[in-house]
Formats: sequence, C-alpha cells, structure tokens
Amino acid sequence: MLPDYAELHCLSSFSFLRGASHARELLERAAALGYAALAITDECSFAGIVRAHVAARAVGLKLIVGTEVTLACGMKLVLLAMNRAGYGNLAAVVTLGRRQAAKGSYRLSRGDLAQGIPDCLALWVPEKLGAGDTATLAADAHWLAGRFPGRCWIACERLLDDDDDARLARFATLGLPLVAAGDVHMHIRSRRPLQDALTALRLGTTLDRAGHALFANGERHLRSRLALSRRYPPTLLAETLKVAARCEFSLDELRYEYPEEIVPQGMTPAAHLRAETEAGLLRRYPDGVTDRVRAQVEHELRLIAAMQYEAYFLTVHDIVGFARRAGILCQGRGSAANSAVCFALGITEVDPARAAMLFERFISKERNEPPDIDVDFEHQRREEVIQYIYAKYGRSRAALAAAVITYRTRGALRDAGRALGMDLAAIDGLTSSMSWWDKREDWPERFAAAGLDPASPRVKKWLWLAGELKGFPRHLTQHVGGFVIARGRLDRLVPIENAAMAGRSVIQWDKDDIDALGLMKVDVLALGMLSAIRRALDCISQREGRRVAIADIPAEDPATYAMIRRADTVGVFQIESRAQMAMLPRLKPRTFYDLVIEVAIVRPGPIQGDMVHPYLRRRQGLEPVTYPSAAVRGVLERTLGVPIFQEQAMQIAIVAAGFSPGEADQLRRAMAAWKRSSIPPAPLPVEGGDGCSPPGAAPVATLPPSWGGPAAEGGLAPFRDRLLAGMRARGYADAFAAGLYRQIEGFGEYGFPESHAASFALLVYVSAWLKCHEPAAFLVGLLNSQPMGFYSASQLVQDARRHGVEVLAVDVMASGWESVLEGAAVRLGLHRVKGLGQGAGERIAATRCHSPFRDLADLAHRARLDRGDLDALAAAGALAQLSGNRRAAAWQAAAVPLQRDLFLGVPTSETVPQFAPPREGEEIVADYAHLGLSLGRHPLSLLRPRLTAMRYVDAATLRRSEHRRPLRLAGLVTCRQRPGTAGGVIFLTLEDETGLANVIVHGRLAERSREPLLGSRLLGVLGVLQREGEVVHLIAKRLVDHSELLGQLEVANRDFC
Repeated sequence: MLPDYAELHCLSSFSFLRGASHARELLERAAALGYAALAITDECSFAGIVRAHVAARAVGLKLIVGTEVTLACGMKLVLLAMNRAGYGNLAAVVTLGRRQAAKGSYRLSRGDLAQGIPDCLALWVPEKLGAGDTATLAADAHWLAGRFPGRCWIACERLLDDDDDARLARFATLGLPLVAAGDVHMHIRSRRPLQDALTALRLGTTLDRAGHALFANGERHLRSRLALSRRYPPTLLAETLKVAARCEFSLDELRYEYPEEIVPQGMTPAAHLRAETEAGLLRRYPDGVTDRVRAQVEHELRLIAAMQYEAYFLTVHDIVGFARRAGILCQGRGSAANSAVCFALGITEVDPARAAMLFERFISKERNEPPDIDVDFEHQRREEVIQYIYAKYGRSRAALAAAVITYRTRGALRDAGRALGMDLAAIDGLTSSMSWWDKREDWPERFAAAGLDPASPRVKKWLWLAGELKGFPRHLTQHVGGFVIARGRLDRLVPIENAAMAGRSVIQWDKDDIDALGLMKVDVLALGMLSAIRRALDCISQREGRRVAIADIPAEDPATYAMIRRADTVGVFQIESRAQMAMLPRLKPRTFYDLVIEVAIVRPGPIQGDMVHPYLRRRQGLEPVTYPSAAVRGVLERTLGVPIFQEQAMQIAIVAAGFSPGEADQLRRAMAAWKRSSIPPAPLPVEGGDGCSPPGAAPVATLPPSWGGPAAEGGLAPFRDRLLAGMRARGYADAFAAGLYRQIEGFGEYGFPESHAASFALLVYVSAWLKCHEPAAFLVGLLNSQPMGFYSASQLVQDARRHGVEVLAVDVMASGWESVLEGAAVRLGLHRVKGLGQGAGERIAATRCHSPFRDLADLAHRARLDRGDLDALAAAGALAQLSGNRRAAAWQAAAVPLQRDLFLGVPTSETVPQFAPPREGEEIVADYAHLGLSLGRHPLSLLRPRLTAMRYVDAATLRRSEHRRPLRLAGLVTCRQRPGTAGGVIFLTLEDETGLANVIVHGRLAERSREPLLGSRLLGVLGVLQREGEVVHLIAKRLVDHSELLGQLEVANRDFC
C-alpha cells in the first residue's frame, strides 16, 4: 500500500527564474498522484498563491500557504501559515523582507525573526555542509527551536545526492523532528531542461558555463508516492501529514474590509453619501432633477446601501475632489459611467438624463462583486494623486496592484538563445524579424529566413526552449493605476513590496487575483489627452485673459463635425487611428451620439458580431430598420436595430428573454470567460515512477470559468439555452433569437459599454473642437504632453502646418522649456532638444528674462550650462541667433570657457572661421536626429524628382485618383497595424510631403514581403486604388524597400570646411 504524503516545499513559476511549472500544473499533478496536500512556498512571495488557491479548489486538494526565505546568514527556512493570524504574520514578514531591499530582491536577518513568527511553522533546509559543521548545525537548531518552540522541523530532502544517508544521520542528532520534503521546482521531470535554462538566466550565464549551479539531476519534481516510499523512511513521510494537519488556513478565510471614510460627526457613511449626492444633483441640474433621474439615483443608492459600498464611493469622490482642487483634469469612465450617483458626485461626465443607463452593468446583487471605478487623470500629474492617496491612508494601508509580466515571443526567443549561448548577432537578427502575431508553428520558417537551420540539434533546442518560456511569468511590475486600500493593515492581507519607481509600493497580487478574492480597488489611470486638453485650454486662457474650461466649448459645432467627417483627425482622441479614419467618412457623425457610436463600433465585439455593416447600411438607407417587438425597439432604436453596446446586449436579455438585470450581467461575464478560453490546458500526466506523461494522458480538472479554460464553455451553455428558450416563450422567431445570440456572442469582453463610449466621446468632441478652432493651441497641448497618442511630434507638426499653423524654431533667444503660443504661431520649446535637461532649459528661460544673451559665453555663464548642454543646443540649431549655422555653433560651443575652466573670464581673440552652411538635406537629417522633427521641407520633397523618375506618385495624387487605378506610391512608414479581427491583413500608413496615405497588405503578400514590410523606413508600394466614397486605400500587390534613398539626404563630407 502506498504511503500518504503531503509536499511541504514547492516553488511555482512565481519564484521567478526558479520554478519551472505553473501553480495549476503543480496542483493538478499533486492531485493525480494522490497527495494529501501541497504547500506552495514561493521565495519571499505570495504572488502565485491566489492562482494556486483557485486551482486547488478546482481539483479538490488541500493547499498550504507558505514561503521560502534565505536569511542574510545563509539559513534557509520554509515558513507555513497555520491559521488566519499566522497568514497575516507571514505576509507581514514577506513585506518586511521586500521593503528592506530594492525591487526584485529581499533581505531578512535573524534579528527580523528574533521574536519568531506566531501561528506559523518553520522547516529548516540545511545546505550541504562539510564534516566539521556539527557545532554550527547544533547552534542553528538551538536558535530555531527557541523562535519556533514545538513548531519547527528539519526538512530532509533526499534527492539522490551522494551524502543523503550521512545527512539524515547527522540531522537526527540535532534534537529537532525530521520531515520529508522535496524542494520541488517542477511538476514533472521533463521540465528539467527548462529549469536549467531558468537557472542560467537568473545567474546571467549560459547552460554550458553554469556548471554546479545546475541541479545534479531531475529529482526536484513531484515524485510518485511509490518513488517517495523508496527514498524516505516511513516516519518522515508520515510526519508530513502531521505538519499538514496543523496548517488549517485557507484563502477563503480572508475578509477584506474597506476603510470607513471620515464623515461629519453624527452622520453615517450612507447619510453622508446621500448628502453629497443631493448637493451634486443641485449643481448638475440647477433647473431641477427630472423624475427619471431621481428614480435612477434612488435605485442606485438603495443598491449601494444593500451592498455596503458607501465608503468606496466616498473615497473616489474624495480623490476626484483633491484633483479638482489641485487643477488636475480628470474624468471617470468604464462601467462607472452607468451611474447617476457617480455623475452627481462629479466622478463621471455622462449625464443620465441624456443616456440610457444600466446600473447593473456596474453593480449587481447577483454578481456579488465589488464595483470598479476607473478615473483618468492627466498623465503628467497623476503622481500627485497617487502620493495624495499614500499620504491619506499610509503605506501600510494602501498600495498599487501588481501586473504580471510574462514572456512574449521576442523575449522568449532572446532569453532562450542567451541561455544556450547562441551568438548575440544571430539572436538580434532573429528577434528583429519576429512579430507579435507570429504563431509558434511559424517559428521554424523564421529561423530559416534568418539563416539558421531549424533541423540542427542546437536550433531545435532553441525552438523548444523558447516555446516553453513563452507565457511564463518573468517578474512583477506595477498595475497601470489600480489602488487597493484597506481599513486595517493591508500588509496582513497581502505582502507589499517596493516598486521600481521611487515613492511607490505594490502588493504582490494582480488584477485577476484581486477579482478572485473580491477586493475593491480604485483605478487611478493616466490619460495623455487630458493633459493635452488642459494645456491647450491654458494657452487659450492666457491669450484671452480669462479662464476657459471644457464647459465653455460650444456643443454640436457644425464645423467640428464637418472636419470629423473628412477624417481630418490627426491628433484627435480615439478617432485618429487608421481604422477610425476609415470609418468616419462612412458613418458621417453629425451629433454627439454619433461620436458615441463611432467610438464603440470600431471594436472587435461589433466586428466579430457582424454588426458594423448592417448598421452602416441602415444608416445610409440601404437596408430597412425593423424590430420584432416594441420592447426590442425600445432597446435598439437608437442604434437602428443593431446592438452596438454591451448594455444593449444585456437589456435584450432582460426584455426579450426574461433575465433579471443581474442575470444579464452574468451572461456578459460568461461571454467574456468563454472568449478567454481559446487555449486549452496541456494534458496532465498520470502517476508513474519517473513523473513523465504517457501519450494521450487526459486532464483531470480545469480552471473554473472566471479563470478561462474549457470549463468556461460549460458555463456559457446554460445562458445560451435559457436565452433562446426565453425568447421563444415570448414569441420571438428562432431565427431572430439565434441571430441575436450570435451578435451578443461577439461582445464578450471586447464590446464597449455605452457609458464608457460616451465618456470617451466627450474627449473626442473637445479635442476635435480644439483642432478645428484652436489648432495652434491644440498643437502646443499635444507637444507639451508627449509621449502620448498615435502620432509622433513630427507628424503632429506637419499636420498643423498643413492646416496653416506657423511653427517657429527652437531658439535660446526666444524659447522657454515648453512650447508656447507666440502670437498666432507656435514657438517650439527647448524640451524638443535631445540631450538637454529640464533644469538647464528652465535656467536658460529664467535668466533670459532679465536681459538677452550677448553671446554664447554669456549664455553658458549665466545659465550654468556644461559642455553637453552647449553641444546639444548647437546640434539642434537652437543657437542660430547667437552663433549662426550648426557648423559655426558647434565650433564656438567647443571654444566657450565654462565655470570650471582655468581661463574663465580671460578674453580670447580667436577668429571664428567662416563655415559653409550645411546643405538642406544635412539640415533636415540633423533636425530629426536632435529635435525629432524638422521645420524645413519634408524629406521626401527633396527626393521627389528621384521618386517621380521611378513613377511614384504622392499621397495627394493618390487621393484624387479613380477607383481601381494601378498606382505606385512611396512614403515614410509611420504606422503598422495588424488587428486581430482582420484575418491576417496588415494596415500601413505612409507619409510624404503632401500628407498621409493608407495601404492594405493582405496576408500572403505580407508573408512573401516580410522583410520590406517590417524593416523598411521608406517603402514603395505597387498596387491598385480602392475607393469607397471618401475612403481611399491602396491595395498592395508588391512592396519595395527604398530606405537607402534616405541616405542620399546627407552629404558625404562632414568636415568643417
């Protein structure tokens, strides 16, 4: 009879670059082997414990929560939580270790454990020791017994080492009980090559050079109980069950308590929330609140009270209030924009009086999950909001959520090559030719194209290892803005560690972990367009001498919509992409609600649900609009009978199939889970002495629907059946019901809620109005908010100049640090100069205010510039008024005495040589190299004679040409896109001196012409024009790389002569 066994020392893939198996694989394997329990003990980390908890629950195996730590003295301990108190103590210890070290490492000393860890067990894992270490071992055992009385063991890890028996005999003399443990790093033996590669990567070496750092054998896998019975004395195996029995904690015991906000004396949070809501309604509706809005508010407040979420809403209200007091532009979005309470509190800007709202998309009793309010803040000032939250709640009660960075294709190939010791040039050549959309089966072809033989044993191993690495966790980073705030100490709920960015700290759980455990988070997000809008409005306010705000922008401006319909939207929020620009002339927005539809319709959900073309045909009067019932008409009339938004899919389920609002939201979430379940788990191995899986082994369990996997399909079927049956019972035809289900199915997680689209549409309109009526101020806002958006600073400047905006050069005699309005023109700021720090730029502007600079030496002296500052300014052409052209400026900058020079202040009589001015092409190249843009002619205007001789037309000619005309176009590649819904089609945007042109490259041509498609800077396209109304594309038939022509812009002789 096989002995029972509990594995007490096991690392998952969240022991980064150590563990070679995912928690799911480990739990499923342990269950298949008949283990009694499994401890996940990642190194000073709980990052993978929620995934392990969900997997353990799915397979019905007891999970023990623990961690492995190595103290500064070298003593290795495995610490296990006995109960909820022990878990909290252990989380606090992990936090202490992580907070005492830089990101990615930890530090714990014996002093940190001087008082032990109450309610925790300790397993000591002695390292290999020499014959004379008996005294050291005895001292360590005595120390441990004093800190964990009756709660410590020596972990005996018999891994077929040559001294296993001698170690066991020595440990038996130390006075501590012994227990079996496996130091597990992988679920099956066949993962050993991956584990070896992870070790090499962790140590920064190669497999060939790693030597004894690699494990001597593959024993550190989950061994069969038969194998264990042959390795360990029965008493040590039985002891594992005693240890496991003392570990009674489960993550199900965690109870998250949201902090109680400070409210006025004598008021409850519910009363205070109502008072703030009522005050907000008076501000929003000075002429009175309509019955519809009042009913919506009362419904929401009742549901918020029932779920006890008042404090959460007050927290977000407080954060938004801080931002507004600080002059930081912000706006809520997402499903929270379905809330009339959020609108009243000033969190969102979607007016419930003008929009159809479904609050259950945001909060529902049936879902029983916390709300999730997303608020966008100016990206350049979001840090002020983050530090406000830290200051209010303290570091022990508030932290950002984590995000798990996993290996993608290029990273997996690069690191696999490094571990194998491949030539770095070969690695770079291969990875530069790979794209994110390359499937694993395409890799051999990519290797061959890079000059590597996929059939050679070494390259085969590279391919295999990269495939194993892909999708593996690499490290934790911080979430884009999700804050978790607790009433008590957050570090007793989840460990907190330092972020890479100074002044920030993060918990060790990511968004999925937080959702799985029902924790509340506040998303403090960054949005560049808010920065650009605020800066543009500041420019206008300064010019007008009065404060101009978003509320002052006139609504429904015809000129703005006319510009949008022309797809003249470079720089405009959300509708500047190639796909949106192609849609605008077809949808022809004329109202704000048209913009809401525009934002939502160019998304995978409507595209996959086949909703785009029916909507456009109905909008153009080419297809009749019909409704099967008045109830359905009430839901779909505003979108011409086609469901565009997630709320509409939910409302159809309510009115046509009898779902409750909460059940309808469960349908939406089941769709999302089904969408995420496209990759089934690998087959599970069965029990065997070597831990390997035989062919055809089948899985014994999968993750629940909320975590993806095939179980999600089972979770969807009941909703489908009930939806179809409910519609049939209410008299709807089967064909209509089936068609509607297919449309709903297209959404899943890819469809936009109407509230979210409306929030974004507001920023679309505001940014479009600014571009239409205040193009100079809009350009200033965009330039000062970089990096952001879809286009580079060069493209934004080119577009603004095509719209009549005068742009003035960077000049130390006129420029400040940021770009500004100078009359009706835009003066580029010193921030455009590469290599010039902000401090130096601000000193230049500040000292110039007192008096103009006399010469270069005066500039350097008064602004305290160093040699690098002067060289950067000279190379950028910013010294033109003081020193002439770039060549003269560089000469003079090199001769200027600086503060530290011995002869500072001694007059010089050196004559400045007369330099020939640089050629135009050289100036343009220097502009792009040192400013990222040029105010000279477009580079292609200099090459136009050559391109014309090669029969290439410009973008303006392309736009005027007739349908199906064969054409040749050459331009700078500014954008490559391959949407997942486009069936392998790649969309290119090319730029020349006359504007932008859109190119479509179908899949077969993309594969044949991969090198010019992905590597060319100046691309020639031979193709056929496609015109659909005002939408023009060039369908590529052949691609040619002409990047070498760009080299002709520069002169060969760079000498100063």
